[in-house]
Amino acid sequence: MIQTGQVTDQQPVVFITGAARRIGAEIANSFHQAGYRVIIHCHRSRHDAEALAAQFNHMRADSAAVVTADLNDESALSKLGDDVLSIHQRLDVLVNNASSFYPTPLASLTQAQWLDLMNSNARAGLFLSQQLAPALTARGGSIVSLTDINVDRGMTDFSAYTMAKAALGAMTRSLARELAPSVRVNAVSPGAILWPEHTQNTPSQDAEQSRILAGIPLSRLGRPTDIADTVLFLARDASYITGQIIRVDGGRALS
Repeated sequence: MIQTGQVTDQQPVVFITGAARRIGAEIANSFHQAGYRVIIHCHRSRHDAEALAAQFNHMRADSAAVVTADLNDESALSKLGDDVLSIHQRLDVLVNNASSFYPTPLASLTQAQWLDLMNSNARAGLFLSQQLAPALTARGGSIVSLTDINVDRGMTDFSAYTMAKAALGAMTRSLARELAPSVRVNAVSPGAILWPEHTQNTPSQDAEQSRILAGIPLSRLGRPTDIADTVLFLARDASYITGQIIRVDGGRALS
């Protein structure tokens, strides 16, 4: 039994992209509470990432570390896997959580926006999986990615984002075949969990949020812990599940 404050080489290691804030931070917290050593990736949110790591290390010494990389930067992405493995010389779980999210109406969509959304939502997950597959194979590890229920529903003004998330879903199914039987590969598809940070408190926005809630059979927003617990389940407990995309949406896909 591992005691509070004790770290051993036998403790598993999880690497989570975009883990400084919001759902990513909750995923990190869930794994840390489960006894994992956590490697937190961030880009611009270094202060938040360091604060989260300090909190974890106060609870259990040397149980958290931070790596910084711009996932749009090809050279930074190409060395990120080595940076991760240099910390503990092992990896048990990769969580592809990092994501750019903003509207791109067709009339004003730019190639720069397309590349930004594809890089963070799809390219990074693919090439990190490539870099880290040998280490994950050695541990009989797992990859879990975060997609979006709107991939199947469509989303006005978000065609580039939903296309990128669809690519991540396709990657999940293909890598589940390619990396089997050593590495399980799954995804979680969140519904309405947190309102996007770019939303404004306006009557029209309030009406849109009310419309979304009315279409959810469970009649409420989900919680970041709902996503985090599902990611942990797929990574740690679901030993006979691979190639699956699990909706965590309060039943919204039924409507």
